[in-house]
Amino acid sequence: MKLLPLPYFLRFVGCLLLLAMLPILPAAAQKYRTATGLRSDGNNYGLSIQQVFLPKATVEGLAMFAPRERSFTVLAERHFGILGPSLNYYFGAGAHYGNNRESGDFWGFDGLVGAEYKIAFTRLVVSFDFKPTIEHGSDDWNRFPTALSLRYIILKQKNSGLFQGIFDKSKRD
Repeated sequence: MKLLPLPYFLRFVGCLLLLAMLPILPAAAQKYRTATGLRSDGNNYGLSIQQVFLPKATVEGLAMFAPRERSFTVLAERHFGILGPSLNYYFGAGAHYGNNRESGDFWGFDGLVGAEYKIAFTRLVVSFDFKPTIEHGSDDWNRFPTALSLRYIILKQKNSGLFQGIFDKSKRD
């Protein structure tokens, strides 16, 4: 029996898996409306708050602090589900403003690409991202940080889909 070459076999299996998963993939990309938490890239530590403003889009605010620097960033992000709403990848863009003790005020533009996972049976979301920046007024004209965020879901996404309303207490009374 002759076997297919490995690349063709992997493509075939990948296509079958994709076709099998398409009917069960939900339309929403996030399982929350508002989440807030901590963010760190190893040198800077700070706060993150993320708010859904369109079905698959969020706005995120970052307040980052380091021993000699502080900055504030606003990012618009577009989310895409990977095998369901608990695992997402996202990309976006935004701007930041900050102050460095030695060089003074700086500002710039940010790009963003990352992945996030909503931990099952909890209100926690873990994300890892790459956020390159272009700086003006800083000693560095660009930066290429990666960061890890841990957020707590304050407002959950409303139930939707096939079982909407079945478990809603107000409709049973």
